[in-house]
Amino acid sequence: MSPIIIKTIQFFLSLSLLIVLHELGHFIPAKYFKTRVEKFYLFFDVKFALFKKKIGGTEYGIGWLPLGGYVKISGMIDESMDKEAMAEEPKEWEFRSKPAWQRLIIMLGGVTVNFVLAVVIFIGLVFTYGEEYIANDSLKDGILVTEPILGDALGIKTGDKFISIDGNKIDALRTIPYELVYGEKFAIERDGAIIEKEVPVDFIETISNNKESARFLNFRNPFVIKQIPKDSPNLNTGLEVGDAVIEIAGTPVEYQDQVVPVLMVNKGKMVPILVIRDGKKVSLEAKVTEEGKFGVFAGLSSLAEYQEKGYLKVETLNYTFVESIPAGWNRGVKTLTDYIKGMKKIFNPDTGAYKEVGGFAAIGGMFPDTWNWQAFWATTAFISIILAFMNILPIPALDGGHVMFLLYEMVTGRKPSDKFLEYAQVTGFFILIALLLFANGNDVYKWLIK
Repeated sequence: MSPIIIKTIQFFLSLSLLIVLHELGHFIPAKYFKTRVEKFYLFFDVKFALFKKKIGGTEYGIGWLPLGGYVKISGMIDESMDKEAMAEEPKEWEFRSKPAWQRLIIMLGGVTVNFVLAVVIFIGLVFTYGEEYIANDSLKDGILVTEPILGDALGIKTGDKFISIDGNKIDALRTIPYELVYGEKFAIERDGAIIEKEVPVDFIETISNNKESARFLNFRNPFVIKQIPKDSPNLNTGLEVGDAVIEIAGTPVEYQDQVVPVLMVNKGKMVPILVIRDGKKVSLEAKVTEEGKFGVFAGLSSLAEYQEKGYLKVETLNYTFVESIPAGWNRGVKTLTDYIKGMKKIFNPDTGAYKEVGGFAAIGGMFPDTWNWQAFWATTAFISIILAFMNILPIPALDGGHVMFLLYEMVTGRKPSDKFLEYAQVTGFFILIALLLFANGNDVYKWLIK
């Protein structure tokens, strides 16, 4: 099956689940407070619906326009703009007749469900799959910078050891690039000295321009002979699989990143080398090609072998169900906190982060090319966090806009007029359309230009 089809199926499955549960977050407290719910829809039913059925006074349906979903609650200024109903005297079963605290709970229900859902998914993920990562502080001789452009932008180089980002200790090597995107400052150890640096304000834009190298940090590879091809110039020079090269032409080496520059200055030459074989030092001569290579494959075969030889340590965490609850909660809070940091950078034009704002194509692109339940649920949890945050923004027409006006009412004791709420709803609608066009326009631009 085509990767695009797989991504599309995952996107709509995830989106449908999140929309239905979000709307249930409004529906259940509305019903509990005896508020009439006229419609419950997955997707929007502009002009017509793909499916609809009325049960117990509520019309349940599936619309044709997949831009979200909604519940239509009687007596509430919403996207339906039902002015005729609002012109009548309030009924006891209408939203506007309920106490402010009940209306607040109804409006907060959707974002609450989105956040709780994300936490529940994270709990399930850590309980089912656990966590495995390369411990950052276990790297024997620091990190490998695989993309010089990004390394230079940060002022880091191969061999540096990351101590912290924004004052927080970094546990997993794989999270460093991600943390730097959202971070403000970091500390590294270089040659025994602690150096503090600031993340450049436009680092997000730099990564955006080098997406193929976004994961620009890795662990260093020792120059241990793993394979000698039959066409290698060093097939019969005495090199053997398993030899660990420690010196070339009088220059001490251990890692591949150290070997490359030495070979480049010795192109086309026979050079003396020193290797460790079965715990003993062995002197040999090896041929360097005109391209500055030995013509061999180097490295270790597995992370277990790297760990066995002391180059790094792989941490494996397995959780009981009880232990997975705080772990899942912490992951949910961390994800939300990082997303808020990212949003702050989007609103700062100097970061260039606004260029990375994406619409439906960007969200769909977050899913893997092949079906993977772990990746699917992790992505769904992340999108659920996004929906929770976006919906609580104080923009009229979003849940956060309604919450803002309700809090104003509860604090001042004065309820905004229906006419004011109508104007606010229209204003918020146009803001949302503008944001939607901008985000999806970015997707189209990236597709056409990049």
